[in-house]
Amino acid sequence: MNRPYTFINVAMTADGKIDTFERKGASISSQRDKQRVDELRAAVDGILVGGRTLLDEAPKLTVKSEALREGRIRQGRSPNPIKVGVATRADLHKDSDFIKAGDARRVIFTTSQTSISQLESLRALGVEVFVDESPRVDLNKMMQTLKKLGVDHLMVEGGGTVNFELIRLGLVDELLIYIAPMIFGGANAPTPADGLGLAREGAMEMKLADVEHWEDGGVVLKYKFL
Repeated sequence: MNRPYTFINVAMTADGKIDTFERKGASISSQRDKQRVDELRAAVDGILVGGRTLLDEAPKLTVKSEALREGRIRQGRSPNPIKVGVATRADLHKDSDFIKAGDARRVIFTTSQTSISQLESLRALGVEVFVDESPRVDLNKMMQTLKKLGVDHLMVEGGGTVNFELIRLGLVDELLIYIAPMIFGGANAPTPADGLGLAREGAMEMKLADVEHWEDGGVVLKYKFL
């Protein structure tokens, strides 16, 4: 396979929302789920987020547990996976946690809509930047590049638009969903897969591979794409 083995991990409410209508990165995961996510991060080579998550939430994308980071080092790996951002316009602030937090390689895929001065600024901060001349980043080409960079296992942490595009293009192998026992509502609140959507005959089908029921009322579902 000329791309990483890829899974999307998402925490959503019982009504299928990954954030409130305010889109400020509302907390959904329980403490146990946060630990599960940290273990997932520690096991992969790279963690990817889309533009809105990258720019609005400035995620750290680091392994929080010192023990897990030390475990990676013992394996001859970096303390944290490669951070990967994909954005049509990478107008990322130099103080963003994506750039500053943790000891990690940082890679951004963007387009020529990002100004030359911003590209130079990002590279001066040690970010590896790949520029696509197309109106949007070619996600197939991006995946091939990540494979060449040593990313064999990739974790995608949203948001809904990049999730949907990766799924639509057949670039995702698994979907992991933590369902929290809460309701956000909101017709415009984001979901795990947004974007343009598909007609019924074009739906991407999956097979349920595992289910975990937790005492805190949460459920973890693991799907594999057919």
